[in-house]
Amino acid sequence: MQREILIIDDHDDMATALEEVFVATGHSVRVVETREGALAIDNIEGYDLVVTDLDVLPHEDSSPTNGHVPVCLPEHIIAGVGEHVKAFKLCAANFRRDEFNEDELKDLVATILDYKTRYIDTIDNVQDLHENIQFELPSAISLMHIVLEYLMKRVEKLGVIKPEQSNLFVALDEAFVNAVKHGNKFDAQKLVRINAEVSSKEARFTIEDEGEGFDVNSIPDPLDPANLFKASGRGVLFIYNIMDEVKYNKRGNRLTMVKRSEFPSDAKA
Repeated sequence: MQREILIIDDHDDMATALEEVFVATGHSVRVVETREGALAIDNIEGYDLVVTDLDVLPHEDSSPTNGHVPVCLPEHIIAGVGEHVKAFKLCAANFRRDEFNEDELKDLVATILDYKTRYIDTIDNVQDLHENIQFELPSAISLMHIVLEYLMKRVEKLGVIKPEQSNLFVALDEAFVNAVKHGNKFDAQKLVRINAEVSSKEARFTIEDEGEGFDVNSIPDPLDPANLFKASGRGVLFIYNIMDEVKYNKRGNRLTMVKRSEFPSDAKA
């Protein structure tokens, strides 16, 4: 099936290469160079896949002045004083689900993230960078695995963690799987939204599903001997033990987790 793909890239870091790859595989690709150019597109919600890779300068707010943000553009990215921020978003919110092919979307997402990991997210490029990374994807475990692997590589390059010494993978995996399995109940018509703000100081992750939510306080205490052989609640316990901050919204369908750098900046020098 031919897919409509929009790439928004202000420095042509990814656009040309991805355009060649996707056109060669039969997809229709449009490239624009600015956020303003993307906002001027009347049918932006008609694209199956939108990829943005944009710079945000100090004091610059990436959200449009009229307050309306099309669903597939980065939202609320504000650069601090003297801070270089990159806003990257991969959005498949409008991916046509008729005869949904998880492998097709998985290959598209994997191609984009593999290229970004190898050619854009080099250690020299990301060393002093603050990046806001956003994903809007249908509920599919294979997609979550690709995103998880990408984010682990990203925080490793920034020096937030050393994978062989950290259980961050376990916490993110629990959160992503819970959003797909328990939140959206494997319904591909529902989205999982993942937001990651990463810098050398910390990584902040927000995972939101479109399910009914739950009361985290109602989960049986997995440390209680009476619940020793119950699987329920263990994932949440892992998350609380691994992350430095954990917070659920009132509805229980949005989880925010913070992992601070395990290596102080003076130790890295």
